[in-house]
Amino acid sequence: MSDITVTNEKILDFSGQLALQDETFPTLQILNPAGEIVDEAGLARADLSSEDLVQIMQRMLLSRQLDIRSTKLAKQGRFGFFAPTAGQEASQMASSYAFNDNDWLMPGYRDIPQIIVKGWPIWKAILWSRGHVLGNVFTTADDQPVNAWMPQIIIGAQYVEAAGIGLGLKKRQKDAVAYAYTGEGGSSQGDFYEGVNFAGAYQANAVFFIQNNGYAISTPRGLQTAATHLAAKGWAAGVPSVVVDGNDPIAVYLAAKEARQWAVSGNGPVLIETLTDRLEPHSTAGDDPLRYRTQDDIDAWWAKEPLIRMRQFMTDQGIWDEAKETAYIAEVNALIDEQIKIADNVPKQKISDFIKNTLEVPSYAMTEQIAKFESEGK
Repeated sequence: MSDITVTNEKILDFSGQLALQDETFPTLQILNPAGEIVDEAGLARADLSSEDLVQIMQRMLLSRQLDIRSTKLAKQGRFGFFAPTAGQEASQMASSYAFNDNDWLMPGYRDIPQIIVKGWPIWKAILWSRGHVLGNVFTTADDQPVNAWMPQIIIGAQYVEAAGIGLGLKKRQKDAVAYAYTGEGGSSQGDFYEGVNFAGAYQANAVFFIQNNGYAISTPRGLQTAATHLAAKGWAAGVPSVVVDGNDPIAVYLAAKEARQWAVSGNGPVLIETLTDRLEPHSTAGDDPLRYRTQDDIDAWWAKEPLIRMRQFMTDQGIWDEAKETAYIAEVNALIDEQIKIADNVPKQKISDFIKNTLEVPSYAMTEQIAKFESEGK
């Protein structure tokens, strides 16, 4: 049989192509669910000091406490829209640790913690959830700019934004990248494909994350797409793509760090699929996970959530203990208490304010409306 005949048979072996995806996208892992290092060389490549590990752990704990407190506030009617983040702490916080203040974050609505660690005050995040205009002011407590855009409600639209910003950074020869997050449901959207394709075609300075958390609201990943690995969608645009254990903070950080270096060096974007789980409802707007998944499945994922393995690893390393964690959680909760008070004391918006904020230059009719409502104290 000639070589070309063998090649042609492989080309037409459709079932073989599907099987090949599993071999092509192995899962990057450094820290297993028991908190044990399974790749010493990978750990060395991550080059994380003890201080770095502590900061990543603290970021993850901050995210968990924000999740707990935000859920409680939402149940009390004191919080607006909230998308729980429990289970995704490594995917979100360890990855974001690989980027710096000059990099531009394009978040989805579940990515509030990543904006906060860039310096965005928690009280503004609370106001964002309530729909207050000050919740869309991305500055620090001392009024310095935060390189982030508002959390996208339109699923996947942040990929288009990141592609454009990433190209701008490249054209201006900036030592910075744009990085964006979406869930696996977002990878089924047209904006996702357009953003990745555009960034790949123009080799934009961008890093894209697909947080494969199992469910797009109530639709399981297996019903969203036939793709064995979502990372394969990046290949369609000629973009290097990898699959990472999304509950392994060290592996997630390593992938993000190297992806950033690749992109900022002018090589174009990278796509990272993080395998994790959304342990809680899709949002606090009435979603009940037990209508579309089992409690046993949820419990199994809770048993391997990222805080457990990171806590075990760091305790074994002698750089973390229960006392340190308890003290830090108390510090975080004190901060959240303070930030809630600030948010609660911000004057509520008036009808006239909403009209003023609609257009930069109000129309004649709007000017009349503003004057009318202001005269009524509204």
